[in-house]
This record gives sequence, C-alpha cells and structure tokens, in this order.
Amino acid sequence: MPLPFFTAALASWRAAYTELGASDATPEASDAVVKLSIKALPGARTADTLGTEREGTGIVIDDKRGLILTIGYLVLEAESILVMTRGSRIYPATVAGYDHASGFGLVRVASGLDSPAIALGDSSSVRELHTMTVVSHGGAGGHSAAAVVARRRFTGWWEYMIEDAIFTSPPRYEHSGAGLLDENGRLVGIASLWVSDALEIGAAFPGNMFVPIDLLKPLLDDLVSTGRSRGPARPWLGVYSEQHEGHLFVSRTLPGSPAERAGLERGDVILGVAGETIGGQSDFYYKLWSSGEAGCDVMLQVLHEKAVRQVVVRTADRMDYLRPWKVV
Repeated sequence: MPLPFFTAALASWRAAYTELGASDATPEASDAVVKLSIKALPGARTADTLGTEREGTGIVIDDKRGLILTIGYLVLEAESILVMTRGSRIYPATVAGYDHASGFGLVRVASGLDSPAIALGDSSSVRELHTMTVVSHGGAGGHSAAAVVARRRFTGWWEYMIEDAIFTSPPRYEHSGAGLLDENGRLVGIASLWVSDALEIGAAFPGNMFVPIDLLKPLLDDLVSTGRSRGPARPWLGVYSEQHEGHLFVSRTLPGSPAERAGLERGDVILGVAGETIGGQSDFYYKLWSSGEAGCDVMLQVLHEKAVRQVVVRTADRMDYLRPWKVV
C-alpha cells in the first residue's frame, strides 16, 4: 500500500527543512563523494539520449583499489573519465564494470585514491518515512535530507526493471550517481532518476529513484574481475515501450537493434510473448527475460495497423550492441 498523499507530503516537507548535523555529513562521507566528467566515444550509440559529455556524482567504495560506484548510464560508451575529489585533485579513470540489470556502473582509478571509502549499508532495512541523507558533489547540490516515501518495483521503458527501488522526496534535479546514506553514514542507494510519480497514486508526486545497494553486493566481485555479471546475459530487443490504458505500445526501436531488424515500428502494440498474453510492461519483461539467453529467438504477438501478426526477433546481448566500447 502506498503512503497516503498527506503523510508523504508532510515527511517530504520535514526533510526539506531538516538541518543536517555533523553526524549526517561526516568529513569521511564528504571526502568520499567525487565529481565525474565523462566524454563519450565518437559515434556512441547512446549519444542521442545521454549526450556526448556527461557529468555526475561518484561514491568511493574502495580507496585502495580506486573503485568508485555511480549510476551506469553515465559511463556507457565512455572514451574518457575524469574524477575530481573534494580537494580538487583530478584523476584519470576507466570503466571497471557495468551491469544493465541493476543499473550500476563501476569506475576505477588505477593509482588508487586518497579519499576515504564509504561503507556499504543494508538497503533492506530502509523503510518508508525514514529520513536519509543524499550526497552529491558540490556542483550538484552537495548534501541534503530526503524522506523515503516508497519502496516498490520500478519499471523503465528501456527494458529495465528492478524490485524494491527506493523513492525519496523532495526531489534532487542534479541527481545522477548521488549516494543515499543511512543514519550511520553507510551507503544504501545510488540515484538514478527524477520521477513524477514517486508515490504511484495517480497524482503527481515528484521525487528520486535510488537503486538499492543490496543489488550490488552479489555482483561486486564479478564487476571488479570481469567487468560484468557472470552467467548468461538477458535477451535484449532494443525497444522502448510505454504502457497506456492497459496496452503496451512501441514508442521507439533503436537503430540497428534486434527490434528494428525484425520490423517492429513505433505505434505497434505488443500483445504477447511466445503465445502468452502479457499483463502490462512488467509482465512483458518477465516473459521476455524467461524466454532464454541473449541470442535466442523470441516470438512476439504484435498489433500492427489493425492486424495481429507474429514477429520473430533474434535477441541480443545489450553489451554487444554498445561495442566497440568495453570495460578495462
């Protein structure tokens, strides 16, 4: 059950006027927050949606190995990355790992860092109405308080879905890669998005969506050692979709993607996967991802210009679509 509107609004208002004390923004936490400046590869496929020059926040999680956690879309197809610490030291960095399923990106400074690391907390203990600390680099607003207004599934239009995402308010507009700290100064989430429906009650309630840190813990060793999660990759179509009045519409197919090659078009309505009807965007993803590994054929039932047709899509690994980019 979502929080009542008034309860969430009051919690957000209180957080907005909370003065952070010394325990909320310790010197160690402040020093672990860095600024990331990213330049994308020439001809990057993500340039039209993410831009060629990107800026956001990173959180040092291992100073000896120079590991910085951020939101993954900042570092996709990165040609160069610069890390600026609170003391205005600048380090060149590379992409250490990326995980599309969770959305995390990992950056590495080969020489290590003189900034202390933030300990990872337990995001499962974060509850609605908790007041947390949001930390970002100074140019993106620095530190502020926010109230947790929802814990629920988040479903994105770019073939992305996570369970138990953390939604906070009031919103931060310069949010990309910001950290969410618990009362003990431990990292429990990484900011991904500004959203208009943090409460999901059919009325506007703006906030931010944070990816829970517990999703990183089983992935971290793999990201450090191989740059990605071990195991088979999910089947990926390269389709953007929107749910409207119970129907799932294709809003875009990415150039050169499996969806475009199979003939899917903007305005098509996806009715089913492998002969099974879908109950919305979340159900579509569940059925798509359970159909096999990346590279398998998936049959979609699609309404196209008032006629239902069967469309076979040869799926792909999204990381292959982004080549020649690679983690180092």
